[in-house]
Amino acid sequence: MTLLMFITKWMFKIIYRVRLTGLDNFNNSGQRTLIIANHISFLDGILLGLFLPQGISFGIHSKYYNRWWFAPIKRTMPIFAIDHSDPMAMKTIIQHIQAGQKVVVFPEGRISNTGSLMKIYPGSAMMADKADAYILPIRINGAQFTPFSRMQDLLKLRWFPQITLDILPAQKLELPESLNHRERRKKGAQMLEDIMRDMLFHTSNYKLRLWDKLLEAANTHGKKHEIIEDLERTPLTYSDVFTRAMVLQQLLPQSMQHGERVGLLLPNVNACYITFFAIQARGAVPALLNFTMGESATTAALETATIQTVITSRKFIEAAELEHLVEIIEKKANVVYLEDLKSKLSIAHKLKGLFMAKFSSIGIRRLIKNVDSSDAAVVLFTSGSEGTPKGVVLSHENILANIEQINASIPFNTHDVCLNTLPFFHSFGFTAGSMLTTFNGIKTFFYPSPLHYKIIPEFAYDIDATILFGTNVFLAAYAKHAHPYDFQTMKYAVAGAEKLQDKTRETWMLKFGIRILEGYGATETTPVISVNTPMHYKLHSVGRMMPGMQYRLEHVPGISKGGRLFVKAPNVMKGYLMHDNPGVLLPPEGGWYDTGDIVSIDDEGFLSIQGRAKRFAKVAGEMLSLTAVEELCKHCWPEHDHVALAFPDPCKGEKIVLMSTLEKPNRKELVQFSHESGVNDMLVPRQYLFVSEVPLLGTGKIHYVAAQALAEKMLKEKDE
Repeated sequence: MTLLMFITKWMFKIIYRVRLTGLDNFNNSGQRTLIIANHISFLDGILLGLFLPQGISFGIHSKYYNRWWFAPIKRTMPIFAIDHSDPMAMKTIIQHIQAGQKVVVFPEGRISNTGSLMKIYPGSAMMADKADAYILPIRINGAQFTPFSRMQDLLKLRWFPQITLDILPAQKLELPESLNHRERRKKGAQMLEDIMRDMLFHTSNYKLRLWDKLLEAANTHGKKHEIIEDLERTPLTYSDVFTRAMVLQQLLPQSMQHGERVGLLLPNVNACYITFFAIQARGAVPALLNFTMGESATTAALETATIQTVITSRKFIEAAELEHLVEIIEKKANVVYLEDLKSKLSIAHKLKGLFMAKFSSIGIRRLIKNVDSSDAAVVLFTSGSEGTPKGVVLSHENILANIEQINASIPFNTHDVCLNTLPFFHSFGFTAGSMLTTFNGIKTFFYPSPLHYKIIPEFAYDIDATILFGTNVFLAAYAKHAHPYDFQTMKYAVAGAEKLQDKTRETWMLKFGIRILEGYGATETTPVISVNTPMHYKLHSVGRMMPGMQYRLEHVPGISKGGRLFVKAPNVMKGYLMHDNPGVLLPPEGGWYDTGDIVSIDDEGFLSIQGRAKRFAKVAGEMLSLTAVEELCKHCWPEHDHVALAFPDPCKGEKIVLMSTLEKPNRKELVQFSHESGVNDMLVPRQYLFVSEVPLLGTGKIHYVAAQALAEKMLKEKDE
């Protein structure tokens, strides 16, 4: 090492506090090694050259290699110019690797201007493949906050942030020999990108508590950075949230125990977000109650989670006309109103709260010192669309792991504005619409109900929203009532919780020029399992699996394509709370969660949902997807809603009954449409029931339990 390099390395250690991990992975990577790294600043090459063991070479894009200021660097280490369109340059590097040298390349080919991965060029994968080399991933983190990055407009920059270099275990591309050259390049690039995406996730620190992550976000983006707003139109900063939460936690009932599950019955407003973190600060676990479930389901939820205290607001109860529901709750738990707590507020409470928020290391962190990242952070309740609602216990790690999985897949920045209309009790609205956004410094506007179809597009226009999460039902309704310019700033419209209909997708594209990103998940997976992204999108799929997820497909008799999906990952729940065994946590067996969905996964890793395992009918010995029946009817009669249900049949085992808002369906019309679409005739229902509207849950999904009960009643009345 030259004297200049020694001095430079010493200076970097001092000013950037550079931390290198995984050096054993470097030493064990083998003779032929291609080192790949994410590219987030002009410091990246210097950092790797200084802190990796000597004897490495670099492949640098030719536009930088030929700059005058690069000449001194070329004198200190072996550097090759890379042009992804020049095969001779690639050949030189391949020969160098084959000779036993370790070569560093940046597969993105440019410095990221999003903070996340850019597109991956296949050249790097082909170099590793042709050289029969191991790939050694290195994550550079922290340099994006320096002025030497291209994030000046998106992040709060500082001159001397801490920089980490994480070296992961070496891997080898296992490409099938049967692939031709073109297919090999494509598959290699995909595998390389998966390695880098997994690298981003596995080097993220999700083993924190939610409060830790919120404090970290404030340190990253500034305590005065605005993060939440609601209909009161008073934006709150990180500092405001800390102070109000610290004041509120003092006013909560003193009887509240560490680890106790506390019901939270509030709509999407700033107060809900603050109350959630106030409960967390007391070491208790918020249980988010779904006020659209009905009285019996709410009572069952209280019993299942052994909830003794419920926090709500008189203003909300009156506005939502939930007085009778509260009367039912009062029979099971102590109801605490925020207005009553406010009346007890004193100057002492305010001063103490301000002090604790200002000195968070001795204030907030002291409060949660007995809380572990693996402890329960929240209880959500399943929608009950196909059975009795269950309590789903999610840990701090579950939530933060899912957030980091999403961050590794979709780039967000502090210029984004999220319009969150999905309620807190909806896992999509909680994790994606509230935690993901605020932890990323994204200003989040809480709207109290997703059902205000005419008003919500106006709000999107008014606040210049760039992110909107929703279900098919909600997105279709917004599109119907919106002006073509209402979503003119929208970057990401993400659909989940139910299948996205073609008509909804086409309307958004034609009316607004926006491609909806469809995803898939479950409350039990916090919730995202897969999602289409701007970089990886396939029509009629629900995207590719999140990084860090294991999966397996189990064969289902009678179904030829796909299988029943089981997943295992850090975002899979701690376990269930069941009504027949209140308060007792039942973890998933071996960490594997049975989604109950029949899915197929193609060669590129895209998931397609065939249907629920329970939503198949066995007609004359053939398994028929009720979801496919609904799809067929929706395509034939797009202006109406349809629910396909299975009932016993003495001749064929089961029969399919269609519940529809179409008053007089013409079966011949549906048969003809199925022929034209190349669909199996057996999917055409033989019996129809007319309803003015199909039963829906508060989340916008079809309420199959209620639909089945209603259909049974209607069929019985017909028989009589």
